Amino acid sequence: MATWANMNLQDSASPIMEQLIYFHDHALMIILMILSVVAYMMLTLITNKYVNRFLLEGQLIETAWTIAPAIILIFIATPSLRLLYLMDEIHNPSMTLKTIGHQWYWSYEYSDFIKVEFDSYMIPQEELTSSNFRLLDTDNHVTLPMNTFIRIIVTAADVLHSWTVPSLGIKADATPGRLNQCSFMINRPGLFFGQCSEICGANHSFMPIVIESVSTNKFIDWIMKMSE
Repeated sequence: MATWANMNLQDSASPIMEQLIYFHDHALMIILMILSVVAYMMLTLITNKYVNRFLLEGQLIETAWTIAPAIILIFIATPSLRLLYLMDEIHNPSMTLKTIGHQWYWSYEYSDFIKVEFDSYMIPQEELTSSNFRLLDTDNHVTLPMNTFIRIIVTAADVLHSWTVPSLGIKADATPGRLNQCSFMINRPGLFFGQCSEICGANHSFMPIVIESVSTNKFIDWIMKMSE
């Protein structure tokens, strides 16, 4: 049972991911209602024996099946556009993390601090311990403070990569010669795992991401140690 539980995605750890989950459930319920109505109508048409040889048009039903989908699309588009705005909005971030994708590892730079940068490689299978996750753990974790608005600047040094952490609702393309940015706020402590989501070469699946969310005081202590 524990093994099966580990195969699932992690729970939400940011307000944006919570909103994405709510939107997913909202859209899924609408789709289920549409499928139910369509299935009912198909079964009705197949099983009934009524025939109308003189039926040439049905303006009322044609009007209904034009207006109803338009109303349904409005109910889907409104929360979707709101979410797109919230995901793109970056307003007065408390700190900035620069992420650089390489073949096949990630580099991180804490731009607000002096000399705080490191590379993050996947832990080889022969060096794993009982507390590590195979193909997901790294030698250096990205340590970030919780309840802090954080901006991520993403780029690449060689080919296309994609910095993705599902539990935070983050997926940013790392493009050589271009800076992409996104933001998030972690609302609970813990370890959050991700991977490169771009097919960037032979070892594409071996450049994981591990974010360690800690309290502000622990983050300050960690930054001071890294700066020494």
